[in-house]
Parts: sequence; structure tokens; C-alpha cells
Amino acid sequence: MLTQYTLKMPHVVYSGEGALDHIKEIAGTCAGKAVVFSDKGIMAAGLLEKPLSLLKEAGVGYSVLDGLPAEPDCDEAQKVIDAFKAEKAGLIIAVGGGSVMDIAKLASVLATDAYTVRDLLDDPCLAKKCVPTLMIPTTAGTGSEATPNSIVAVPEKELKVGIVNDAMIADYVILDGEMIKNLPRKIAAATGVDALAHAIECYTSNKANPFSDTFALEALDLILTNIERACDDPDALDAKNAMLIAAFYAGAAITASGTTAVHALSYPLGGKYHIPHGVSNAMLLVPVMKFNEPACRDRFAAAYDRIAGGKGMPQRTPEEKSAWIIRRLDEIVTHLEIPSSLREYGVGDQDLDALVEAGMDVKRLLVNNMREVTPEDARKLYMEIM
Repeated sequence: MLTQYTLKMPHVVYSGEGALDHIKEIAGTCAGKAVVFSDKGIMAAGLLEKPLSLLKEAGVGYSVLDGLPAEPDCDEAQKVIDAFKAEKAGLIIAVGGGSVMDIAKLASVLATDAYTVRDLLDDPCLAKKCVPTLMIPTTAGTGSEATPNSIVAVPEKELKVGIVNDAMIADYVILDGEMIKNLPRKIAAATGVDALAHAIECYTSNKANPFSDTFALEALDLILTNIERACDDPDALDAKNAMLIAAFYAGAAITASGTTAVHALSYPLGGKYHIPHGVSNAMLLVPVMKFNEPACRDRFAAAYDRIAGGKGMPQRTPEEKSAWIIRRLDEIVTHLEIPSSLREYGVGDQDLDALVEAGMDVKRLLVNNMREVTPEDARKLYMEIM
């Protein structure tokens, strides 16, 4: 029986110590000026200094767009992109987290006036690559540097929506631990757990396949081994580089598979209540995995064998292996002190009906979940994190 799998990847990836130095050769291959997408926090942290100095050394002109909001809606994204279009860029460089990279990817297909962000929400197939892109993540979590996805909020729906088109896959990616060395612990934790969710969800997705499993399992192993030290120790560059690679691998797994109910139910929490994406995923991760366990037990047990089975762990039954994986997820979320209650963000019982309706509307992800999620199931899952 013929089986087809699709794997979509950035064209070139540089990783490790000194990876940033490749900016000069990348910029040198592109005609015209570079436009650097970033935000005020990245600028204030000094993370743009080296990339900009390397552009100067390469003799490449540039401008910086750093007015990007943390959780952009589609209209805010359009305003930034309109400013970008006036720059007539030959190269887009994104230095930042998921939101920065997502808007930069949209800009790469919106240098034309033929369609807008809202047009892409209605028909993502319109997107055509106009300007080459270089992604330099400053968090180890979203995996946006590896995916063809851009997530924006739609104000009238109070929901985050994904625009997906292969044209938005990055041309170049640089993964350098120096860029996340001084990341505040709470941001490192939330974004790291986002990558963890990507890995375990893609591995337990209905769309999982040998390609996605390869990346998801490697990401899961790297994250479970490194995330706590990467967040706790500013000098643990080996752990931070491992997390950057893991986040990239988990993003690659998304392109070959897809996330499931954790992400589906988290989108309304970001769209309406502006809960950071990694935090909402962290809240839902263990409850959803416990809910999924009966349908995913064999997958969890296989993940245990891949990650822990060869490391001196005792022989266990499939049920015990599955429980070990879920317990390890819980240990990480607890250790990283990520908020665990929706009430901390002003969400109460009166919001349940709207949350359930919005969460159940994210069908493109819910269909990936190995255990069917009914509206009553969604209500119970939200109630667990109230």
C-alpha cells in the first residue's frame, strides 16, 4: 500500500556557538536592504545589537520595525505590514519570539497589494512568497521558525486563528543559545512548555507518521532532559542550545503532523483573555493528556521506551510507562511555577459556555485528537483549571 508523508522544512539552518555570524553571508546573497522585525523588549534587552552590527559589517542597509504587539490581532499585524511594504525590502530578518516571527512570515507573502491579512484568514492559499526570510528566535518554544503557520487573533471572534501556507516557511534559520541566555525565567518556562506541548501533541496526533514521530520524539527527549536546567541556570548554554533545537524539531513535527486538543482549547484563552499562549498550553497540558491516556497509552509507553527505557529505569507495564510520562509532564509544569488557574486571569464559571463554544470551533485541531472531545468533555477540562 502506497503511503505519502509530507515534510516541510526551512532551506538552511545554522545552530550552535557562532551561528549568528552567518547573518553576513545570508544578507550578502539578497538584493536590497534588510528589514528587521522585532519588538521593544528585544531592543531593550540588547539582543538586536549583534545582528545589526553584522549587517553593518556586511555593508547591507537596514531598517528596524520594533512596534510589534505581544499578542497581535489581524488588524494590528496589517498595520505593521503596511509599514513594511513601504520599505521595499530584499530580505526580512525576524529577531524575536513567536509573534514577531509570525508577523514577519506574513510580511514575506504580503509585500503585494493583491491581498491582505484578513483575505488570508479567509483563503490562506492566496499567499505567495515575495521576500526571503531569516528567522532568529529569542525564545525556545514556539517553533514558528520551522513552520508555515502564522497565528493572529481575530477580535470579533475573540479567538486566535492560524494562517497556514507553505510559502511562509523560512528560507534561513539561526539557532544561537546566546539569544536566549538572559531570557526571564517565566518566559523561558512558558515558551519551553509550549514546545513540550508541540512535541507530545504531534506524537499523539491522529496525523502522526514516521516523519513527525522522528522529530517529535527527539524534541520530547531533549525537552524532558533540559528544560528545567535551561530555565533555572542562566549559564547553562548547552541546555539552552538543546532547547532551541528541540523547539525547532517540535515545529518541524507540526508541519508533518499537527497539534491536538491542548492547542485547540487554549486558543480561546489567548484570543479573549490574552493569557500568554505558553501559559494556557501549560495549564491544559496535563489535564488533556490524562483525558487522552486511554486512547494514547501505547504511544505514551513507546515514548517512555524511547526516552527513559534505556536509562537504567525499571521494567514497567504499558500503564506504568504511560503514567510515568504524564507524571513527568506534571513535574515540569509544577517545577517551572507556571500559573495553574484561569481565575488568576479573571476567568470564572460565567465564562464556561463561551469558552466551550469557542474551543469546540477549533475543529482543524480537535480532529487530530486521538480521543474524541465532546462539548461536555471540553467543559470538564476547562473546569479542571478554574
